Amino acid sequence: MQTRILPIDENSLKLSEKIILNGGTVAFPTETVYGLGANAFDGLAVKNVFKIKGRPNDNPLIVHVHKDYDILNLVSYVPEYAKSLAKAFLPGPLTMVYKSKGVVSSAVSCGLDTIAVRIPSHDGAQKFLKYLNLPIAAPSANISKHVSPVTAEHVYSDLDGKVEVILDGGKCSGGIESTVLDCTGEIPVVLRSGLITRDMIA
Repeated sequence: MQTRILPIDENSLKLSEKIILNGGTVAFPTETVYGLGANAFDGLAVKNVFKIKGRPNDNPLIVHVHKDYDILNLVSYVPEYAKSLAKAFLPGPLTMVYKSKGVVSSAVSCGLDTIAVRIPSHDGAQKFLKYLNLPIAAPSANISKHVSPVTAEHVYSDLDGKVEVILDGGKCSGGIESTVLDCTGEIPVVLRSGLITRDMIA
């Protein structure tokens, strides 16, 4: 497989859509790090993401959607505090975990009854996600335990020959992954620290 780094435009988005709908993967920028994306509804595509990364099969993926996507298509309930946090921080580097409706592939959440959802603020990510209008399951676009990629070239050095297209959105501003927040209980619980701090959430 030949890996190509492409600018984000109508042609690359059209090609990316074709790849994703055919069960392939596309690397795309977010404000934190580059992600390795697959159609969250396609179990084989999601399993391939784990294989490409060498990621343990018990480590759930985050589902990325555009800012106008109705997450109630994916989750069964959004608590009031989660709505307040979404208003304050989204789009942005905050991932929220909800009870899942079970509509995406079970491989995304490794068989759990929850789903992690994120709305990245990066303009290129928004264009990509809006163009597809699909939930895209995506971990960072690197081999597991390697440094998280913040440029298209970083992705290329790790995944050359393993992914067809890398959408080049420049250097990511964040450099560390999103904060992950469990929103399934009465109060939110930080599962992974990131750019949105515990104090900011409080």
